[in-house]
Amino acid sequence: MHTDKHLRLSVAAIAILGAVGAAAALAAADPGPGVDPALSAAVAAPERSAPFVARDGFRHPAEELSFFGLQPRMSVVELWPGTGYWTEILGPYLAAQGHYYVALPTPSPNGEDQGVARWSARVEGQKARMGTIVRTALGPPGQYDIAPPGSADLVVTFRNLHNWMEGGFADAALAACYKALKPGGILGIEDHRARNDQPQDPKAENGYVRQDYAIALAKKAGFEFVGASEINANVKDTKNWPEGVWTLPPRLALKDKDRERYQAIGEADNFVLKFRKPAR
Repeated sequence: MHTDKHLRLSVAAIAILGAVGAAAALAAADPGPGVDPALSAAVAAPERSAPFVARDGFRHPAEELSFFGLQPRMSVVELWPGTGYWTEILGPYLAAQGHYYVALPTPSPNGEDQGVARWSARVEGQKARMGTIVRTALGPPGQYDIAPPGSADLVVTFRNLHNWMEGGFADAALAACYKALKPGGILGIEDHRARNDQPQDPKAENGYVRQDYAIALAKKAGFEFVGASEINANVKDTKNWPEGVWTLPPRLALKDKDRERYQAIGEADNFVLKFRKPAR
């Protein structure tokens, strides 16, 4: 009888611990803020380019934009849009009620960047669903008016901070973000996360930026750090590749050499950081 009593107590204790463990697991699996159905629809749109859709498993666009607090009535600035991965989502999502600025890289002495040309062609090809996109510029020798001062609710940039560091104008770019945002407005930054056990190369020539370094740069510009998301973390990325971050997909700088190995690793380990311009 004594043994049965202890057995019943043990079973009850295990059940309670199991319930607590299950609740903790559910909490750990919670991706964060809910995703707007309209944003989910923009991500799922059949008009999106197939190569971009293929990268969604690494980039988690709906979850990341939700983490930044994107809403359909916002005034949003996207910096250096590449060939349009995020534009194909943000343009249609903001078309009806929001305002959308895209700050393109300043032209090089040799003319328009190939990426900008491809972005322009993609936007033109999907003009009917994109809405109005106001084009501005960001970069030397002095193009830093990315939107009217104090007008933006949200400024976002994806995997560009290392380029600005290499070009020596990261401080100027972050100052432009601060100037464009309303008091209380949000800055969202994604980039390739460097190792913490190595000093940061100020030029970020391997494409990686330490998370603490990025936070310090934004704070230097006047921003408050709000939080970080691990939505784009990749523990397989050891960050010691022969051609830097570009060794990994999607660039695969070594082409066919060890291609399967790098494809199995996937895209780089990326931090996702959220900052706020202090309210008045």
